[in-house]
Amino acid sequence: MSLSNPIPTYTAEEIQTWLTSHIAELLGVEAAEIDIQAPLDSYGLDSAQGMLIAAKAGKFLGFQLSPLLLWHYPTIELLSQRLAEESQASESEVFEI
Repeated sequence: MSLSNPIPTYTAEEIQTWLTSHIAELLGVEAAEIDIQAPLDSYGLDSAQGMLIAAKAGKFLGFQLSPLLLWHYPTIELLSQRLAEESQASESEVFEI
């Protein structure tokens, strides 16, 4: 079975750029002010904002994301790498019938 609309895959860099811009927008700062190696909680993100980021990232990536990932991978750099791995894995696992 082939898929007419495959789930897109993203590199860690693409996810990093997306996360940086969305977190900057959420915090009302410039993307350049966001340090990808700084812990996300150092920006004062609360759990509601974390859930919002996870939900938006899930829509962007095409798969559901647990907000707990933000605590397991507490920097944009680590989270981006993990999500890129997940993005690649979801592409290879999906719809092989």
